[in-house]
Amino acid sequence: MAHPASPFLPILILLLVAAVTAIAILVLSGKVLPLLKPNNPQEAKLRPYECGVPAQQEGARHKYSVKFYLTAMLFILFDVEAAFLLPWAVNFKHALWTFAAMLSFMATLLVGFIYAWGKGAFEWEH
Repeated sequence: MAHPASPFLPILILLLVAAVTAIAILVLSGKVLPLLKPNNPQEAKLRPYECGVPAQQEGARHKYSVKFYLTAMLFILFDVEAAFLLPWAVNFKHALWTFAAMLSFMATLLVGFIYAWGKGAFEWEH
């Protein structure tokens, strides 16, 4: 009697295909792609970035304003809000109790938004 194939065989095959693909991409990018693209270095192209603003020489240890971190936290807050709103909007027709849960979630976010607005978190200073 033959043994049935392992249920993990498709996963093993997928991992092998992924490993072979990754190795092939690395090999081809180092050997073949430099032959296909033009080598035309220019002074502007060799700079760290091409926006026209010279790089600051302050180093990596200069202090950032707290406004930067506050802006980042507000972005995360409203990004999470959007991530929660989409599944709720899709499943809203299935359960009415989700409406109350979303209203409480939105009320909590509104309180945080009003607090941040009152503290001047949305005022951008140079």
